[in-house]
Amino acid sequence: MAEARPRMFHLRQEDGRHEVDIVAEIRGGAVIGIEVKAASVPAARDARHLAWLRDQLGDTFLAGVVLHTGPATYALGEKLIAAPICTLWS
Repeated sequence: MAEARPRMFHLRQEDGRHEVDIVAEIRGGAVIGIEVKAASVPAARDARHLAWLRDQLGDTFLAGVVLHTGPATYALGEKLIAAPICTLWS
C-alpha cells in the first residue's frame, strides 16, 4: 500500500508575528517545519519561528529544517537543524 502524500501548508499569523514557509503534515498528523533562507550560515535566530511551532505542537513536531545556501549541516536547537538546500536533490 502506498503511503499518503504529505499535506503542505504555509503558516502565517494574521499579525505576521510567526511565519513558517512550509509546514508538512505527514503520517499520523506529525509535522515537519521548513524555512528557506538566502544566508549561507543561518543562526538559531533564523529558526525562531520553527522553535515557536515546535513549542506549540509538542510531540507532534518531528523536526524543523532551515534550508540555506551554504555547504554545512548543523544543529540549531532541539529538533532544529540547518541544511544546505542542495540536500533536496542530492
